[in-house]
Amino acid sequence: MESLAALIGPTDVELAALEVEQRRLEKKEAQGRRALQDYEAAYSQSLLGRQRCQDELRNLQERIEADLEMVAVSTDWPRQLPLDINARLNSLPIVTEIPQGLETKIRALKRRLRRMGPVNLEAPAEYQQVLERHGFLMGQVEDLEEASQSLQKVVAELNRLMEEKFLITFNKVKAEFETYFTRLFNGGEGKLVLTEPENPLQSGVEILAQPPGRRRQSIAILSGGERALTSVALTFAILKACDTPFCLLDEVDSRLDEINLGRFREAIKELAERTQVIIITHNRLTLESADAIYGITLAGDGTSRALSLRLDDVKAKAS
Repeated sequence: MESLAALIGPTDVELAALEVEQRRLEKKEAQGRRALQDYEAAYSQSLLGRQRCQDELRNLQERIEADLEMVAVSTDWPRQLPLDINARLNSLPIVTEIPQGLETKIRALKRRLRRMGPVNLEAPAEYQQVLERHGFLMGQVEDLEEASQSLQKVVAELNRLMEEKFLITFNKVKAEFETYFTRLFNGGEGKLVLTEPENPLQSGVEILAQPPGRRRQSIAILSGGERALTSVALTFAILKACDTPFCLLDEVDSRLDEINLGRFREAIKELAERTQVIIITHNRLTLESADAIYGITLAGDGTSRALSLRLDDVKAKAS
């Protein structure tokens, strides 16, 4: 142990010396790294400063070129014409005193130039084209406005005429309907009323019926026979008011009883004096009032056969 301790002692001393030297070198290395970082930061600052100086120099040059002479064109040519700055500077007059407000005026003029943008050499030709197009379109607009005013006048006149004709026809039909209603019902009262009297062309027509011994009510709540008789009265009123040359009635008497059917036949005869009436019916009483009958019958061989009969001829032969 003693011999080993004698060997370890110098080694420990040497190790301690090496550790001291290591710490010194590490400290020196740290100082070197800090110095390197400082140098790198200074280098970066120098680069930034150099870049700012270059930008300021470029901006200053652009300002000088813009203040002295700059012509921008909307072509593939260079953005600016060649400019000899030194020659321009030498040609400038010597200024000993700057007028008051000159800087403000210069800035305002520069702002106007920036808003104007680059010079378009084709602007006069484009303006002339746009001016011609504008003149043509304005002429078209004036023509359209005149046509619109003319159409509005025509529409207003047509509306006036249609309203006038409609009211005349409506009043005729209304009067005839009241007459036919009272006649077919043997009393009572029927009315045609506009739902919007202030706007006849857009108005609807409501039918009010008051059969004998009943109160006035809408046609919707009448019985089936009463509605049929009211419809017949309205149909006859329209035919008489409009002077129709002929009309076709299909089973209009199917829901009428014998009493109402008699008045229906009388109205048909009166209407037939000025209008050709064709009636599709299966009612015997209606057939008796016809001048001519056309029908389909089944022959003995099972085929359909058309028959026609003029009752005037039959009556003449019978007499």
